[in-house]
Amino acid sequence: MKIEQQYWTADSGWQRESPPSLDGKASLVLVFGATPVMGDAERIKEIRAQYPGAHLVGCSTSGEICGTRVRDGSLAVTAVRFEHTSIRLAHADIGDGGDSLAAGVRLAKALPPQQLVHVLVLSDGLKVNGSDLARGLRENLPTGVAVTGGLAGDGTNFQNTLVCADSTPCEGVIAALGFYGERLKVGYGSLGGWDSFGAERLITRSKGNVLYELDGHSALELYKKYLGENNAGPAEALLFPLALRTSEVGYGLVRSVMSIDEDGQSMTFAGDMPEGGYARLMKANFDRLIDGAEGAARASYEMLGSREPDLALLISCVGRKLVLKQRIEEEVEGVREVLGKSTVLTGFYSYGEICPYGAITGCELHNQTMTITTFSER
Repeated sequence: MKIEQQYWTADSGWQRESPPSLDGKASLVLVFGATPVMGDAERIKEIRAQYPGAHLVGCSTSGEICGTRVRDGSLAVTAVRFEHTSIRLAHADIGDGGDSLAAGVRLAKALPPQQLVHVLVLSDGLKVNGSDLARGLRENLPTGVAVTGGLAGDGTNFQNTLVCADSTPCEGVIAALGFYGERLKVGYGSLGGWDSFGAERLITRSKGNVLYELDGHSALELYKKYLGENNAGPAEALLFPLALRTSEVGYGLVRSVMSIDEDGQSMTFAGDMPEGGYARLMKANFDRLIDGAEGAARASYEMLGSREPDLALLISCVGRKLVLKQRIEEEVEGVREVLGKSTVLTGFYSYGEICPYGAITGCELHNQTMTITTFSER
């Protein structure tokens, strides 16, 4: 596997993160950027011109990771040439209120199962129910094939997110990359680092990923109690996610608020909030957030047999970025220390992360985690 990286900023234009080594011959180009930059057709055209034969896949973000730097308003471009691995790209379009479960099923069935090693999914972050998408994928892929990835971001604007699947980045798109070949080894890990507080509350009224009531009372009013009447918007609510416990998986899943409907007195989350489940408020613990990132790196590293990976894809939640602020790069630096100096790091800050939940499921939607996927070709 050979890899080269570069990034683009409005102030400096194109800059090399690593020396060129591919001579334009890449198998896959991962592109992560702020929504306005991802939507700039000229930038995408420039990338395509550099790597004419590669699959071009990426999404808009709430922050771009290139090496150990975290930038806003940039493009992070990572070009990879696999020596012993082939790739198949599938994509689905989903409109407002579209069926995310059906989209996951279509994507899984579009990827030939023979020699399929891993699936990487990048999804619109606002129009898709991540829980349903993950379920559609895991229930229709071969046993033992894991899925990792994330939901596109849009800073703290929550207006529109874009996904690129070998075409102009658009809203409502889900891209799924299938990796094939016996020589490719893939590791993954996903950890948070948030602390639960307050009483556990029964979800008494919800519909899919829309939450109305906890313990028979307005969930929105509960958030206002903790955040204040004037600060209960999606960006502020990211600082108080919910820990979700269900009969299927127990505690471990975290859900973040994506939008608030004052008229309907409801809150829409990135994934399902099932009636009969239990939720507790969570708050940030700075040191534990950094520990969580390092723990995710260790988990992915150990899955590769504790060998330094060639490439690591880091997908971390925008809520973590809001908490860590100017110290955001500390979690990326912690990952670097675990994985080693030779591993190429790329990724983005997201509206949700997709990764197996322990050994229980082939993939699940998470929020407020650092999710890491490592790749090694031996």
